[in-house]
Amino acid sequence: MDLSDFRIGGEFTTADGRRRWRCTDIGTRTVAAIRIDEVEMATLVPGNPVATRIVPGAEAEAEGFFIGPPYKVAEHLFDEDDREGCEPV
Repeated sequence: MDLSDFRIGGEFTTADGRRRWRCTDIGTRTVAAIRIDEVEMATLVPGNPVATRIVPGAEAEAEGFFIGPPYKVAEHLFDEDDREGCEPV
């Protein structure tokens, strides 16, 4: 996808077609996005190993993880090489 194909709030998939993303910002050379098909959550309790779990996208959406900015999930940057395999949804 070219930069002009992205829209803030628009969704796209990556090359493997399994990961779904929502565009959060468009720069002059990169696109910022949050992953919305699932969220990996980590919980740290002192004295115990870090526990992780996968939260499905619908559950994360219902819990407000994708409301922002700021978002409760990490934003990822896509440069020109990363955008080659992206497809709009």
